[in-house]
This record gives sequence, structure tokens and C-alpha cells, in this order.
Amino acid sequence: MVVLRMLAGRVLALVPLLLGVTLFVFVVMQFSPVDPALAAFDGANAGAEQLERFRLENGLLDPLPVQYLRFLWQLVQGDFGTSVITKQPVADTITTALPLTVQLTLMGLFIAIVVSVPLGVVSAIHRDRWPDQIIRIVTLAGVAAPAFWIALLLVQWLAVGQGLFPTSGYVSMNDSFSGWLNSMTLPAISLALPVAAQLTRIIRTSMVEELDKDYVRTARGGGLPPVVVVGRNVLRNALVTPLTVLGMRIGYLLGGAVVIETMFALPGMGQNMIQAVIDGDASKVQGFVITIAIGFVLVNLIVDILYLIASPRLRSHA
Repeated sequence: MVVLRMLAGRVLALVPLLLGVTLFVFVVMQFSPVDPALAAFDGANAGAEQLERFRLENGLLDPLPVQYLRFLWQLVQGDFGTSVITKQPVADTITTALPLTVQLTLMGLFIAIVVSVPLGVVSAIHRDRWPDQIIRIVTLAGVAAPAFWIALLLVQWLAVGQGLFPTSGYVSMNDSFSGWLNSMTLPAISLALPVAAQLTRIIRTSMVEELDKDYVRTARGGGLPPVVVVGRNVLRNALVTPLTVLGMRIGYLLGGAVVIETMFALPGMGQNMIQAVIDGDASKVQGFVITIAIGFVLVNLIVDILYLIASPRLRSHA
């Protein structure tokens, strides 16, 4: 019951947050210098009467509160509007582009976890010795390096120099798994390395704090092997804090995908959103931003649940 009560509280807290996100996106788009009517006619052979009729038919002349409520009602029904450029439902574009962005984000997340957990543990166990010093220097460089810069280095080294991966383009998993893996590896690594560097440092700090606690000294004094002590108790307790940070970093991965997808010509949410901004397609921009925001909020809800499961102490104080 405690878990269900806390979970219900988290879910209810999402309602005003999501409303705030939709209101923010709507207001920002109202200040956009792009006129949807001009974008719809591409600025060519559109008289004042045609533009005015378009605005009237699409409710652009209604008061802003009325426009927002209509926009919100459409969202509740799963209607993200219609693109003024392609005349196609925005939801169809999102349905096509979102799976690729999710694949890229999950692949980057997997790489970040696989890299950060062993490095963080090794760094903590060998505290202040040469393995720890090397890992700390490398992770400091990883934190400072932006994802797009890492992407450029990887393309220059592994794609252009070694020819191991394509420089750009996307191959569907349905067409060829190996081709899909080749096309996604460099983008995923580019996204993952900064996150892996941050998580490594956080895991190291959490591990060091746990290793200094009395129960670890007692377990070691009782003759338990270090592998058992670290693997069974220390690592589980130390991962509670990094788990919370990981939820925030998933948001970074989703945001970083906008740039990375454009660099590698991946037809995901990021590249489509950039193109929508260039075209002045307000409906698409709103749909993409809100979808990413909703994804970020849901991911953090899942992380809250995992945090609750991993922390018995939090449940006991609920």
C-alpha cells in the first residue's frame, strides 16, 4: 500500500507538469516570427484574402485562450494537428520518427551503463591509486567534451580514416540488422560517452561513501570475500543515487539526439524537428517538442519507481 500510495502521488504530480509543458510550448510558438498562413502557401501567389481565409478556417484569429484549449483538447485525443507543409497529420510523422529516436536513446543508454558501472567500481576500489587517477582524468575529459565534438572525432577516425562505419545514413533493422547496427553505432557512442563519464564519477563517489561505512568493515572482518561484499551489498546501495541521476541523463540523451540525428542524417525526431523549424511548420514543432517532453516525464516516473524499489529505507519512511 505504501508503494501504491507513493506511486499515485507521483502520477498525480505529472498532471500539472504536463499542463505546464503544453502551455509553455504553446506560448513560445505564439511568439514565433513565422506566420503559419505564409508557411502554408510557401509565400508564393498568396493574396491577402487567401491568407485571411486560411487563418479563419484554422482558428488562428480566435483568442489565445480559445486556441490553447482547442490545442489541449486535440492533444488529449492524440491529435497533434496537421502539417501546413505536407498536409499530413503530425501524429503520422511522429509515429514514423519516434522509434528511431527511441532506438538511439536506448542504445546510448546501454553503452553508458556498460561503460560507467565497471569504471566507477574499479575507480572506487582503487581509490587514489593509479587506476583511479587515470579513470578520473579520462572521465573529466568526457564530461567536458560535447557530444557533437565526439561525433566529429569518431567520424574522422572510425568512418573516414578506418572505414569501419558509414559517415551518415540509416538502415532499418527490418532490412538488415548488421546494417542497422553499423548505422547506429557511432551516433549511439557519441551520445553515450559524455553520459558514461558523468555516471562513472557519480558511481565512484557513491561507492567510496559506501566502502567507508561500518557494515563493510564488519563484513570484511567476518571473512567475507571482497567480491561478495562489493557485489552483494556495496554496489546495490551505491547505485541508488546514480539511478536518480540516470533519469535526468536520459533527458539529455533525448535532447542530444536532435543534434546527433542531424549530423548522421538519421530520420528521427531530431532531424524532423530541425527541418520543421526551417520550414516554419509550427504544428510539427509543437508535436515533436511535446512528445519529447512527455517521454522525458514518463522516463523520470519510471526512474522514481525503480528508486523506490532499490531503496527500502525510502519505503520505510513513506
